[in-house]
Amino acid sequence: MTQWFKEPFGRSFQQPHQDYETLLETCLRNNCLFEDPNFPADMNSIGRGSLLQKLPPTLHWKRPIELHDNPVFYSTKAERLGLCQGVVGNCWFLAALEALTFHGDILNRVVPLNQSFTKRYAGIFLFRFWHFGEWIPVVIDDRLPVNEAGHLVFVSSTCKNLFWAALLEKAYAKLSGSYEDLQIGHVSEAFVDFTGGVTATIQLSKAPLDLWDILTRVASKRSLIGCQTHSGERILNNGLVDGHAYTVTGIRKVTCHNRPEYLVRLRNPWGKVEWKGDWSDRSKKWDLLNPKEKILLLRKDEDGEFWMSFHDFKFHFVSLVICQLTPDLMSQEVGKKWMCSLSTGRWVKGSTAGGRLRHHAETFWMNPQFQLTVLSADESKKSSTPCSVLVSLMQKSKSLHRNQMKHLPIGIFLFRQLWKGNQRLPQEFFQRTMPLFIPRDFQTEREVSYEFSLEPDTYLIVPCTSEPWQESEFILRVFSRKHALYPFSHFFPQEIVDKYEGGEEFFTKLFEKCPEINAIQLQKILNNMTWKYLSNPQPTFSMDACLGILALLDFNATGTVGIQEFRYLWKRLLIYQEVFHKQDKHKSGFLESGQLRAAAQEAGILLSDEVCNLMAIRYGNSNRKIGFENFVYFMLRAENVEGAFQNVTQDNKGIYLLKSEVIMLTSYFFPLCNLALIGIF
Repeated sequence: MTQWFKEPFGRSFQQPHQDYETLLETCLRNNCLFEDPNFPADMNSIGRGSLLQKLPPTLHWKRPIELHDNPVFYSTKAERLGLCQGVVGNCWFLAALEALTFHGDILNRVVPLNQSFTKRYAGIFLFRFWHFGEWIPVVIDDRLPVNEAGHLVFVSSTCKNLFWAALLEKAYAKLSGSYEDLQIGHVSEAFVDFTGGVTATIQLSKAPLDLWDILTRVASKRSLIGCQTHSGERILNNGLVDGHAYTVTGIRKVTCHNRPEYLVRLRNPWGKVEWKGDWSDRSKKWDLLNPKEKILLLRKDEDGEFWMSFHDFKFHFVSLVICQLTPDLMSQEVGKKWMCSLSTGRWVKGSTAGGRLRHHAETFWMNPQFQLTVLSADESKKSSTPCSVLVSLMQKSKSLHRNQMKHLPIGIFLFRQLWKGNQRLPQEFFQRTMPLFIPRDFQTEREVSYEFSLEPDTYLIVPCTSEPWQESEFILRVFSRKHALYPFSHFFPQEIVDKYEGGEEFFTKLFEKCPEINAIQLQKILNNMTWKYLSNPQPTFSMDACLGILALLDFNATGTVGIQEFRYLWKRLLIYQEVFHKQDKHKSGFLESGQLRAAAQEAGILLSDEVCNLMAIRYGNSNRKIGFENFVYFMLRAENVEGAFQNVTQDNKGIYLLKSEVIMLTSYFFPLCNLALIGIF
């Protein structure tokens, strides 16, 4: 009898993640097939709602090995466009998925293609999605919903023994909360979740005059293209479906009556129901082409794929969605490298949720602030030529179910930062400074994006909600040829210090008997603190760490710190505790290299991957993981290095030091400062 392996309950991708390799090896060792308790084969995974009415009277869960004599996970020999939508209303997901099949390398990242039903098969499969700023592994078992006849209820393939798409849909349903949560969506969301790229939506009623040229450029690049028909829920006489997403699978310029004709090829995710107008499969327009071109382009299979004229496309479709891994969607530049910066933030009621500028001028300054320095991509000379910059703002809901996510109206304001510095700009700045960009409207979307042409200079980005006190986390991404993005800290106001019971009274009582604190006293204070947000065991600060902290704060070289120095340390400790807790997603009490970079960035320090790897070696344990004690020590040193750099640099890009100054700085801040001097940090 077949055994079944069940993982302990209470784990999901949001919590300590399911380790695919560990689960696979356990199943193989025990000769059993995996059952996923986090997404069980029952109605909890189907969900509640309108989907229930579409299900067959009897629903079974079967593995591919039970449905076919020779199940195949993925085959390069299979027809690329062989997917058919099931009863879930997720045409937007299928349209994006079919666009993904044009790019094998991207597909392989989302769908590891080395999985199979024969070699090392244990009923467990792995997929990856870009989810709010990071690639998330999603583990599932391969039990799929089928009807009484054994046919898949949801996504299937025209090749009946091919199952990669059905399993991918299940993994995406798990990420979204349930199959029901896939019922409504936008193709742009799936594009981003598959690639981590950036999307541009063009309303075809307001399309630019050079839209065909734009399509020609993006079709020749690494682009995923989808489109949407006008709202509704019916099949039109012309064969199009209202309120439906399609995939753009190709474009072609042909010659007809000695005149150019522009054609667009599309595919219906249903795998059937096609356009019946000009240039459809049975249109007489094809007889006007030369025979070679007709043979090359025309396919008369009822597979959901068809051609139509560009003119008809613009008339019958409402929007066009283009997704690329680089933001040069509208640019004619070829072979240029783009860089991306990602920063996280949140709008908090009473603290950082200030609302829009026009209607809430008295609170707007409270919003998160990000300094953007746009640099000339031509390093050989200083240039004032405007640079293409794309800014994307994505809001993040706390709901575990995609369809329960309440999206707020969001947007960004852009200012030229006339005052150079690395501190938050006060209310007075916004009272006297006109923004360079004001959003025309605040869109209730998961992600909004804006394209700018900016001269090399320093700017200020202020992401906000339309109304104050609306709470949400967000991700800000900036794409350009060359730039630097610096988040101004929101942690310095007194209310953050007051998070620790006692507030200012705590400092007064602490220094009442002794005006200065030495390393022994500092160690006693830190090790007797209650770190509310940190995982057990509580961190233990060694005497060496406390001596190092004192050395960084004691600029008078007395071996002690006073109340003002300790107040600064206390604020930093509260910040470090918050960001450490947020990035320690497995609640292990340690950060890995990537988590270290994210935590440092949220605290206001930008690090390169090289520095993070080196710091994991320098400050981490034997597994290169950094505990809270060493994280505090590292962050204090990093901030001191940045402060020293800012004090010496003239142009915020580099410094010139005498030999004696180099010796002093590298001795005092080693090993960070020497890295900064050689351009790694």
